[in-house]
Amino acid sequence: MPSLGDQVRDWQRGVQAVERGDWGCALRLFSGFPEPPAKMCFNVGCVHLLAGDPEAALRAFDQAVTKDACLAVGFFQRGVARLQVGRSQEALADFQQALAQLRGNAAIDYTQLGLRFKLQAWEVLFNVAAAQCALGLWAEAARSLEDATNQAPDGAHGDLSVALAHVQNQAPLQPRPVPRGEVFRPPRRHLERLEHVDFLGKAKVVVASPALEARNQGVWPQRPQRPCADHPGGQVPVGLLAAGGPDPGPPEDPTGAGGVAAGDPEPWVTVTVQCAFTLTLQAPRGADLPHLRALLSQALPRQAQCGQLSYQEPGAGGRWVPLRAEGLRGARPEAASGPAGLRLQCRAAGGRPILYQVVARHSYSAQGPADLGLRPGDTVDVLCEVDQAWLEGHCDGRVGIFPKSFVVPAGPR
Repeated sequence: MPSLGDQVRDWQRGVQAVERGDWGCALRLFSGFPEPPAKMCFNVGCVHLLAGDPEAALRAFDQAVTKDACLAVGFFQRGVARLQVGRSQEALADFQQALAQLRGNAAIDYTQLGLRFKLQAWEVLFNVAAAQCALGLWAEAARSLEDATNQAPDGAHGDLSVALAHVQNQAPLQPRPVPRGEVFRPPRRHLERLEHVDFLGKAKVVVASPALEARNQGVWPQRPQRPCADHPGGQVPVGLLAAGGPDPGPPEDPTGAGGVAAGDPEPWVTVTVQCAFTLTLQAPRGADLPHLRALLSQALPRQAQCGQLSYQEPGAGGRWVPLRAEGLRGARPEAASGPAGLRLQCRAAGGRPILYQVVARHSYSAQGPADLGLRPGDTVDVLCEVDQAWLEGHCDGRVGIFPKSFVVPAGPR
């Protein structure tokens, strides 16, 4: 079985063969996938249409919509192929199915899925009229064209007026297919992975912190002192532990008061945040959530801004409770009464911090093992912003990537 890299290379070579008009080469490359996804079946169908073989195209589009029942453009192209072989009633059903998949939207933009084409509702209605003409349903075809005119941009009104005149004279219409030569292209992120990657990178200088140096010597440093007049704005120094290291034991507290020294104008509590690594810092007992995030942002800028902070209720098996806007003032006092102070956690999936949440507006069918399939209404934990068009997220125990345009930000948690 070819490797994923070989399949991506063949996919890209197939796209290049389509661009130069070499249909045989394109079909050989697109057909070489052992278990072709819906996108690849769609590509095979488009090439067969270009090569003048609508029967073979029809079989490929059958496979595409079987693998992805939400592929509106697949039903659209299958309707075109069915009209070419004289199966007008089935073509009409395909165009109506494509229109249903639009779910009342004016268009579906397939650009971020690799197909440089936007399926417009008015074009689907135009093809509905073409199928109705082939069936002799002239009045219905005229109404479909009127509906298309109401939804089409001004630039398309001229073509629709000409088409309506043809229908009124009972002349057939030619359907509008996906533009010639347009097929699904491999994701850019897959192509980039085929390029040489220098895993070692460039040399860099790492400055050891006093805490890390002391840890390597088997001695934990003294905890940071409370802010004084020498620290502008009363900022608290942050002590960082090594990434991925074990949680430290509680630092010695000579006062025996859990970090509160006699005579302090403001009591302090030790806060341990579990995220991608462990972070221990000093914070006022009454610190609100923005104050905590400001301290965290010195080491975890993105997680500090977006990660959901939670504290664990006292007792064995205590549940994790999200911190609200009031921050530590909203936490139960006994949660920070132990010698280790208060332990916080960034909400995470599989040990990875969750940046924020989104909600799926449209269905997205996974096209490979790296993709995350979505249904409308699914809530997704975003783990990484891959690029401007793609996100990586977690939903129902599954982790994968999905198009950013298919989701909207979730409401406040």
